[in-house]
Formats: sequence, C-alpha cells, structure tokens
Amino acid sequence: MTFLALAEPLVFPPLPAPSEPLSPEGLEAALREVGATRYHNLHPFHKLLHSGKLSRDQVRAWALNRYCYQSAIPRKDAALMSRCDDRELRREWLHRITDHDGFEGDTGGIERWLVLTDGLGLDRDYVVSKEGALPATKFAVEAYVRFVADHSLLEAVASSLTELFAPGIHAERISGMLANYDFINERVVTYFRRRLDQAPKDADFALDYVKKNARTVAEQRAVIRALTFKTEVLWAQLDALYFAYVEPGWPAPGAWRPGIALVEAG
Repeated sequence: MTFLALAEPLVFPPLPAPSEPLSPEGLEAALREVGATRYHNLHPFHKLLHSGKLSRDQVRAWALNRYCYQSAIPRKDAALMSRCDDRELRREWLHRITDHDGFEGDTGGIERWLVLTDGLGLDRDYVVSKEGALPATKFAVEAYVRFVADHSLLEAVASSLTELFAPGIHAERISGMLANYDFINERVVTYFRRRLDQAPKDADFALDYVKKNARTVAEQRAVIRALTFKTEVLWAQLDALYFAYVEPGWPAPGAWRPGIALVEAG
C-alpha cells in the first residue's frame, strides 16, 4: 500500500506567544496563524487523500478511523456544557450535539458519516464498534474529550476553533474526492456539504466568545495553546494513518486490514 515517502520534513514556524495583552483583533490574528501553520490540511496524508493518490482501502482506513472522532464530538460538547453556568452559552452550544446526533427529522452528522463508510463498503456494525480503529486514533480522540472536561471553560471553547478552518478543508475534500475517486459520489460526501454551512456559524460564536473573555496574557496564551492542542489531536490521527497504511504500512495489532468487514457498498 506504499505510495510515497516524504522527500524532506515539513518546517513549521514558532507559535504565537504574546508577552502583553493583545487586542481582540490581535488575538484573532494569532489564532488564525495557528490554523495557517498547524491545521491538518498541511499533513501529507491529507494531500494524498484529496489528490486521488490513495487506494480504496487507504480511504476506507481513513473513514473508519475518523468515525472515532466524529462519534466523540457530542460527548465532548456534553462535557463542556456540564461545566457551564452560563445559560446563554449552553443554549447556543446545545445544537452542536443535535447537529451530530440528529434531531426532529435530521439524521445528524454521525449518520451522514456512516453513509460515507457504507458507500466505501465497510460493515456498519464494525465501524460503530471502533474495533478496527488504530490505538493512536482512540488515544487522540479521548485526549480531546478529557481536555474539554478538565481544562477551563475558556480553553474548552477555544479548542473548538479549528472550525474556523474547516470549510476550506471540507470544500477541498468534496472537489478532490469527487474528481479523483470513481468510488466517491455525491451521496457519500453529504457530511462535508452540510458542514460547509454549520461550521462557520459555530466558529463565529466561539471566536467571539474567546475574543471577549481572553483578556490577560495568561488567558490569551491559554487559548492559543488550546487551539494548538486541537490541531495536534487532528494531526496525530493522520500521523497514525500514514504510518499504518502508507509508509511503512504497519497497522497495529487488531487494527483494520484490507479485506476485513467488507460488504457490498450501499
């Protein structure tokens, strides 16, 4: 399953580290710099995925592992809400759970992700069980849930700000995967199309909250670190996929391998 090895390692600039309080606009610029230099659209696996250079099995491995992350989002958001005394913040945050779990006729983002794995020919019960997910995927996802549960509410909100950069990566997934894979169609990219509308609204609210509430140097450094941590959660998952299914191609014991849990694509 090997396609390429990196010619040279990627080089990343230092993270923003304010030594005096930033203006709200300055803090937003610093947060956007984290996304511009650390978001997982820069990862080699992402570039292979969207340029059509992965096999169907490698795309299956990505979708199966990414389900772990998608299915954990409502738990992460419930953890945030359980610690929030601000009724308005809870009311605003609540729809994030229903966006993924579904509500009143909307099947939700988790179901739309399962439509993707169905379309790739993966057995749905196997995907939902997470039995074939890589250990590193599971550890990264649970680290994110624990981060939101254990850190300050401000940091928990800030960790969601990868949504600032999500529309770009979703648009790239839609166009790149439809153009480059004959086994990808409009039905299986429904999740990404829906997030093109949902993510900006969520990101705008969270960004406004962080800009209003992160005023001191310590608070601003904390929210920058929180967003950085979230980019690392996403990056670590792609590191694991690259190692297991691209180069050197060593899936962990018990992890999914080509030929396991396949059914006729729906």
